[in-house]
Amino acid sequence: MKRIGYMFITLFIVISVVFFLVRLLPGTPFNEEKLNAEQIAQLQAQYGLDDPVPVQYVRYLTGVFQGKLGISFKQAGQTVEGIIKLRIGPSAMLGAQALVLGSVVGLILGIVAALNRNSIWDYLCTILCVLGVSVPSFVVAATLQLYLGAKFSLFPITWGVPLGSDFRYIWTILPSIALSFFTIANVARFTRTELVEVLNSEYIITAKAKGLSKATVILKHALRNALIPVITVLGPLAAGLLTGSLVVEKVFAVPGIGDLLVNAINTNDLFIISGVAIIYSAFYITVILIVDVLYGVIDPRIRLAGGN
Repeated sequence: MKRIGYMFITLFIVISVVFFLVRLLPGTPFNEEKLNAEQIAQLQAQYGLDDPVPVQYVRYLTGVFQGKLGISFKQAGQTVEGIIKLRIGPSAMLGAQALVLGSVVGLILGIVAALNRNSIWDYLCTILCVLGVSVPSFVVAATLQLYLGAKFSLFPITWGVPLGSDFRYIWTILPSIALSFFTIANVARFTRTELVEVLNSEYIITAKAKGLSKATVILKHALRNALIPVITVLGPLAAGLLTGSLVVEKVFAVPGIGDLLVNAINTNDLFIISGVAIIYSAFYITVILIVDVLYGVIDPRIRLAGGN
């Protein structure tokens, strides 16, 4: 309950900071050349932008606590929460696929590298990890799009192109792979490092001396203790993946949260910018709490409340 209380305090601070920062952005939502000064004043009065900033802040907070994130300036009559609800589906689907793919492949690579230390497999895994961390996601996305999409026609280039297939989500494969590349590299790197250290521990030597099979020693004893740093790095990655990637969604024309945020920034749609920031922050804070809970599940020695 104490941690949940901290969550709400953190989210309140985030909402407040985002509200004031967004209003420092250059330009206004009504900067079209066709609008004269009188029309702009009418629009500002309609959306309450002519009120003092403290009044706007209290009104916005009241709406947020009621689940209302405001009305879009550019999509007339549509609420921000309604727009986000329509856009969050593609981002969440891509993020979930990328998270599962990145976690599974990363764990496998990390385990293989740790069990074959200083071998060709270890070196290949290290090279892949360096590439995954160093190469930007938009480079990976554009490369996959060029070769697997355009040249070899194995997958659709953009979102929503079925490529003569009845498989409904075939167009999500390339963006999912592009998003998962960074996750694969991080999970493999942390798994390899921690597993090498754990395999040299005394309790692992004891487990081997008891005659336990190699698979039991690795999966039940070594891997479980090596997962805590992996879970730590997966938390922020999950928040980023499930709430959308700005660049990858733009490259593949995915109608997700990332694309929505970029368009809102370009058009100074202040309420959408604030709404997306709030949704992202709330999800991130929740994921951090889940990660802390998982610590206690993976390692019973860790306690979340009280004690020394």
